[in-house]
Amino acid sequence: MSSFVQNYGYWALLFLAVIESACAPIPSEVTFGFAGALCTSAVLGHAQFSMWAVILIGTLGSLVGSVIAYEVGRTAGRAIVDRWGKWILLTHKDLDAMERWFEKYGAVSVLIGRVIPVVRSAISVPAGIAEMKRGRFVALTVIGSAAWVSLLAGLGYAAGSNWQHVSKNFHMAQTPTIIILVLLIGFGFWHRIKTVRRHNSSN
Repeated sequence: MSSFVQNYGYWALLFLAVIESACAPIPSEVTFGFAGALCTSAVLGHAQFSMWAVILIGTLGSLVGSVIAYEVGRTAGRAIVDRWGKWILLTHKDLDAMERWFEKYGAVSVLIGRVIPVVRSAISVPAGIAEMKRGRFVALTVIGSAAWVSLLAGLGYAAGSNWQHVSKNFHMAQTPTIIILVLLIGFGFWHRIKTVRRHNSSN
C-alpha cells in the first residue's frame, strides 16, 4: 500500500479513501498516517504531499464512499434482506431495531462512528437503511471524516523522521490484533447464526 501511495500520489489517497468508506477492509490508519509522513521530507528526502491537500482529498474520498454505501442501504437494504437475509445473517427485526436506534441516536452514531476503526467503514449502510436525512448524513460525515483524516495525517507528520520505526512497530502489532479481531468476528457470527435461526424457526 505504501508503494501504491508513493507511485500514484493524491489519486491513490482518493481511491483508497473511497473504497474504505464504501465498506472495503482498507486500513485508513496506514493510508493517511503514511500520507502525513510524506508531508515531511524525512521519508523521501522531500515532501511529496501538502497536509491541507491530504486532509481535503481524504475527506472528499471518505464522503464519496460513504454516500455510495448510504445509497445502497437506502435503496436496496430491505430487498437484500428479503433475498439473502439468511446468508448475511440479518432479519427484518434487525432492520426495525436499527431504524429505532437511528431515530434516537443516528446523528451521534454517524459522527462518532467516523472516528472508530471498522465502524467508520460500515456505519453508512445502516444509516441508509434507516433513511437518515441525506443532508444531515453528509454534514456529519464531512465533519467526522475531516477530524479522522486530520488526526491520522497529523500523527504521521509528527512521526516524520521516525516513520520507519513506527511502521515496523505497527506491523509487529498487526498479527496479534488480527487474531483478536478474527476471534471476535467468529464469536459474533456464531451468535448471529443462533439468533437468525431462532428467529426463522419462530416464524
